[in-house]
Amino acid sequence: MRSAAGSRQFSINIVLSSFMMKRGRKTNEANSSSSEDTTEKESKRHKVVEKKTTVVQSPDWANLLQDIILQVFQYLPLLDRAHASQVCRSWNQVFHMPDLWRCFEFELNQPATSNLRTTHPELIKQIIKRHSNHLQYVSFKSHFISALTVVFVNSKSLSSLKIDDTPVDDPSLKVLVANNSDTLKLLKMSSCPHVSPAGILCVADQCHGLRELALNYHLLSDELLLALSSEKHVRLEHLRIDVVSENPGQTQFHTIQKSSWDAFIKHSPKVNLVMYFFLYEEEFDPFFRYEIPVTHLYFGRSVSKDVLGRVGMTCPRLVELVVCANGLRPLDEELICIAERCKYLSAVGLGECEVSCSAFVEFVKMCGGRLSQLSIMEEVLIPDQKYSLEQIHWEVSKHLGRVWFPDMMPTCTT
Repeated sequence: MRSAAGSRQFSINIVLSSFMMKRGRKTNEANSSSSEDTTEKESKRHKVVEKKTTVVQSPDWANLLQDIILQVFQYLPLLDRAHASQVCRSWNQVFHMPDLWRCFEFELNQPATSNLRTTHPELIKQIIKRHSNHLQYVSFKSHFISALTVVFVNSKSLSSLKIDDTPVDDPSLKVLVANNSDTLKLLKMSSCPHVSPAGILCVADQCHGLRELALNYHLLSDELLLALSSEKHVRLEHLRIDVVSENPGQTQFHTIQKSSWDAFIKHSPKVNLVMYFFLYEEEFDPFFRYEIPVTHLYFGRSVSKDVLGRVGMTCPRLVELVVCANGLRPLDEELICIAERCKYLSAVGLGECEVSCSAFVEFVKMCGGRLSQLSIMEEVLIPDQKYSLEQIHWEVSKHLGRVWFPDMMPTCTT
């Protein structure tokens, strides 16, 4: 038999062996779990690295939809369009699409240091010539008159033509008329000193479909109004006249006969006659001496009480009146006269003027709710014994049938 000491040693050995076996099992499990975690972390790290190292492919500009390219090209100047068309075949196809050339703004008044100086004029003319037969709506502002000549010679369906600050002349207009007399509906000419009344008369005589015309006052004549009033001509819808003087006393303004205006209105009774005046006070003598069928009247410089008084007596068709400036004398009587005689007046704007609060309330009361636009600076209104600036807001709102406030002069804050 084993001794007691041997039995105890045997039991201890068994317990130690069992403990070591359990410890080894846990260690193996821990090592296995740690290995799995490490493997998973390594996998995630590799995925992140793969994502970071993935090369992003750039878009294929050549395969953009042509409709998108077309819209982008429409915002580009002529030379930029030409350069962009050389990028690829698809862009070049868009460059030659008729839709790109129906509406075109041509402006080449860059300084001599621009890339225009290094661009051969023949290249520009070739580009325009190739696409001019598609042109319908053209806005031209350039001293490069030969480019406009190319448009006139080669275009066949111009509908709208705006020419600004360009040395176009009467022979050029004759070419325009010869090729586009059946399609031209709008002609706007500004700062074209080489065109004479005879040149613009040629346009009116031949372009019987002309519905809108804008020009400087020196091109307006009795003969032109009579030509626009002929039975062959359609009813004009819009006539804009710019009456401009750069230096006081150096420009002589002629007078249009009342009979010419009468014939014109008889033929086109619904025409909007818009007149912009940028004159000095001493130059208004030929104007508003008898009835004139103006509907929209803008005074860009200071205008006298006398002239505004004549406006009330001679402009019964007046719809809109804007006065940017006047002297320091109140316009009470003049506004009352305008309210009495201009029964269609619906829009008024007053800038650097003076009107008593009582006269202004009376003016609004006489015009009533037909005043859809009323823009008056608060500094224009002069308080009197009857109305203060606080009271006039309520009185005017009452007669207009809507809430109204005078305009406030913006102030700078520091």
